[in-house]
Amino acid sequence: MRTPRWAKYAVMTSSPGWSTGTWYARGGRAGRQHEPHARFVSGRLLPVHPMGAGFERGDDRGADGLLGRLRTVHRVLARHGLNRLDRLDRPTAEPIRRYEHDQPGDLVHVDIKKLGKLPGGGGGWRAHGRGSDAHRASRRVAARGGRVRIGYDYVHSAVDDHSRLAYSEILPDETAASAVSFWTRAQAFFTAHGITVHRVLTDNGSCYRSREFGALLVSQNIKHKRTRPYRPQTNGKVERFNRTLLAEWAYVRTYPCGASRTRALRTWLHRYNHHRCHTALGGQPPVSRVTNVPGFYI
Repeated sequence: MRTPRWAKYAVMTSSPGWSTGTWYARGGRAGRQHEPHARFVSGRLLPVHPMGAGFERGDDRGADGLLGRLRTVHRVLARHGLNRLDRLDRPTAEPIRRYEHDQPGDLVHVDIKKLGKLPGGGGGWRAHGRGSDAHRASRRVAARGGRVRIGYDYVHSAVDDHSRLAYSEILPDETAASAVSFWTRAQAFFTAHGITVHRVLTDNGSCYRSREFGALLVSQNIKHKRTRPYRPQTNGKVERFNRTLLAEWAYVRTYPCGASRTRALRTWLHRYNHHRCHTALGGQPPVSRVTNVPGFYI
């Protein structure tokens, strides 16, 4: 069932914990007179013009008295799993659809996270505080009309859909050549863990639409799937991995330089794959779903 427009506004304007029925009862309908409402006909939601008969009366009936009372609204929303805002994706107001493939390698999510490089002193005023040497140095450059251009690192990541086993590298760009070289090493990583990759899911970045990247996947007999434009939720597992990556590795402490941050990534990945508990895996690490664990991992 398609989400009613007024329920979509509930997702975008209400605080967490509210229900769509609560939002509706607290004036969401009257506050959105320019939006179409809905009526129930044979158990279906149909659009109704906002200025239809009965709208101005302010009662709990909509146009032509066909909308039904609030309890009916809540009952129908609950029937379709749309009665709580935490069950909907807030940016799109669409129901959250979670999926997981049955076997490791059935689908691998691939993405790139752009991360600002660290200056030689290991960060600016956000890391060292206002009034620090790094802060004064940046202010001197700004006073001369200049701008400190440090650039970016590009964190390429691949996450297995079933096991959540992850592989990441920091590369200098996001070109097709970098994407090809990264996936060559990522596929070798999964192969070493006994995972045969059958599908790869990426966004529509230019490096993933390149002929070089497509030809590499074809040569490995891997099917390439891409997300819908402006729909990162489809690649949600690697998107969530990126958030964890930033919170637990990139921003968890002050690094003296970019090289030390790069070295810390390998240590963090080991902990993520072998020791960090995952709620979606029943409190177990990703390696618990992998049949072949090479090397020393304790």
